[in-house]
Amino acid sequence: MRPIGDSVCPVCGERLVSPLALAAGERCGSCRRAEPPFAKAVAYGSYDGRLRELIHLLKYEQVRSTAGVLGRMLAEAVSNLAPLMGGGNILVVPVPLYRRKLRQRGFNQAELITRDALKRMGGQRFAFEPGILERRRETQSQIGLTRHQRRENMRGAFKVAKPGEVKGREILIVDDVYTTGTTVSECARILRRAGASKVYVATVARTVKADARVVKLQPEEEKQAMAAAG
Repeated sequence: MRPIGDSVCPVCGERLVSPLALAAGERCGSCRRAEPPFAKAVAYGSYDGRLRELIHLLKYEQVRSTAGVLGRMLAEAVSNLAPLMGGGNILVVPVPLYRRKLRQRGFNQAELITRDALKRMGGQRFAFEPGILERRRETQSQIGLTRHQRRENMRGAFKVAKPGEVKGREILIVDDVYTTGTTVSECARILRRAGASKVYVATVARTVKADARVVKLQPEEEKQAMAAAG
């Protein structure tokens, strides 16, 4: 279980494959087509292999002891955001579950992981506020949906329960997995609409393109890439 690395989109964290894009620090195609409502999203690792198994143990097998391991990973991901954040307290908001799913599972995995991560990070910079967001309705699985359908599926699924605490604040949204990014984007959108000054996203894992491979540059290609980066 190793971190994804540095060869990623500087906004959403998707792995990049173009040597020129890597050298120039360009955004991925999705972020170029539509500006995300969050300033930056980070994740510890790729949602596959052993990391995927650990997350499933927590979510579906109720093995709560795994929250400690996942919390350590989340804390490491959040540390990559620290240089971008302002000097004030950052509100930390886990993505909420719909009440029926919360009753079935018995806990919100994002909350458990975040609580452990914040203990490891220490200090008074982060204020954990799980009640800021509420999930108003249950949504269908995003699997198989088009980009437009995913957005419509999430539209209106969340509300800001405490808008007075959001206005003018920097907010960190946390979740276990970043898949298509639609869920955290909707959360970020309504938080920004409620007056949040800036929103960041941190997850333990994220899905990456199956065909994403870092291409090794030949010396001449590397010179061209660096020239393109300025």
